[in-house]
Amino acid sequence: MRYAILGGVIALALIAGWTDTRSRRIPNWLTVPAFLLGVVLNTATAGWTGLKLSLLGAGLSLLLLLPFVLLRSLGAGDWKLAGAVGAFVGPAVMTDLLIVSVFVTGIMAMVLIVYKRRVRETLRNIRHLVVSLVTFRMPGSEVSLDNPRSLKVPYGVALAVTVLLYGGAKLGGVVR
Repeated sequence: MRYAILGGVIALALIAGWTDTRSRRIPNWLTVPAFLLGVVLNTATAGWTGLKLSLLGAGLSLLLLLPFVLLRSLGAGDWKLAGAVGAFVGPAVMTDLLIVSVFVTGIMAMVLIVYKRRVRETLRNIRHLVVSLVTFRMPGSEVSLDNPRSLKVPYGVALAVTVLLYGGAKLGGVVR
């Protein structure tokens, strides 16, 4: 049954990564049933303990990512995807996945910045952000998340890549 859980989260990652890449959306028809499936599989595998771990994994990811959704730097679909992944893997693995996904997102952002030839603009924006932090002032509109010219990294793709890396490491015996 543990392979069913791993297979389910890998299938979720593949579908979510594909849909996020193509449409920049992660639909509810994917995230809601995936959350329920994660809870059911964990409950079937480990009883009440599995149910508890599944809900804690979903709750942890939803709680940790909620500020980013409220600041509109993370989409609600990405947020719900993280909750569904947490329902499959539980809080301990989800913590690791969230940390690694930050690095995957950073790598994706650097590649996107170089590909779009926006290195100077990005460095200038980083300087504006640092000055804003030091002077306790809001940055200008050029570094706003609502700026239509800003580059956006699809977090669903980054989380999907992270889950696939985890699944490969798990199947390869690298992680327990």
